[in-house]
Amino acid sequence: MAKRVALVLGSGGARGYAHIGAIDVLKERGYEIVGIAGTSMGAVIGGLEAAGKLGEYTDWVTTLGPRDVLRLMDASPFGAGAIKLERVLGRMSEILDGARIEDLPIPFTAIATDLGARREVWFTSGPVDVAIRASVAIPGAITPIMVNGRLLVDGAVLNPVPVDAVAGLEADFTMAVSLSGWTPRDFNASPAKASSEASPPAEWLENFRRTAAGIFENEWVASVLSRFSGNKADEKPEPHPLFEDAPAGLGITDVANLAIDTMGSLITRYRLAAQPPDLLVTIPGNSARAMEFHRAVELIELGRELTTEALDAAFGAPDQPAELTTGVEAEG
Repeated sequence: MAKRVALVLGSGGARGYAHIGAIDVLKERGYEIVGIAGTSMGAVIGGLEAAGKLGEYTDWVTTLGPRDVLRLMDASPFGAGAIKLERVLGRMSEILDGARIEDLPIPFTAIATDLGARREVWFTSGPVDVAIRASVAIPGAITPIMVNGRLLVDGAVLNPVPVDAVAGLEADFTMAVSLSGWTPRDFNASPAKASSEASPPAEWLENFRRTAAGIFENEWVASVLSRFSGNKADEKPEPHPLFEDAPAGLGITDVANLAIDTMGSLITRYRLAAQPPDLLVTIPGNSARAMEFHRAVELIELGRELTTEALDAAFGAPDQPAELTTGVEAEG
């Protein structure tokens, strides 16, 4: 008899394509998905899978190149967000073809955040596309929407990996896929005490390599490092202003997504500690930037690889069955 799994899909922009790979592996191994809860990109993939439309969506996104993605992003420079997503939502609505949550073959919950009430909203009925649109409204990046008098934004503001939304399902185990890049071994929640005084190049570079170098484009990182190439460790480069501007090309959507990722990592840590899934798959935070939606193929494969590792660790390889060990985690 196939094992029943309650599936939780977390937020994280384009890294959410990894959810497709995770679902593929579960289905290939004969697991029965008895319920799905998703936040943001997790709501997108989860809603499409619950509606039986994920294959059609995957066929579409795996053909998109950088220019295709750029054309799909509806700029909204004077609105409540930089992107409106009307074209993407239109295509998704076509694929969903009027599907309603209460009629889906797999129970589904999409998580959004009500800014006025400062609480989570769990969509368990109504049009799937509307619930998804509310769940993906990243503050500062994607415009919020009003639904029944509620001003709704991305569910990741309060619940990046909504394990609690599947708690009542009859399942053999719960599997969560987190896109935060956080793992129990490497997350450091303690404050970093620092001076605002300009530091020597060696210290500046060490801080840069540990933090900022991992989130910016290689070209900008190289230009920064080249400024220090001729300086001794105890000398300040010239010119050396008191502080520097943010990197060129870093837009409002990048900043908003980085802020949500940072906040979400901490929230995820505490929420998973309070209600851990039986199986946790963590997609590395540096596997893709939030808006790199042209990288579907490689991110789907990454999701497959990490989910395979997690299932093998928990149950053994398909030809070597083993009992589930709770709390097992796979990471990149």
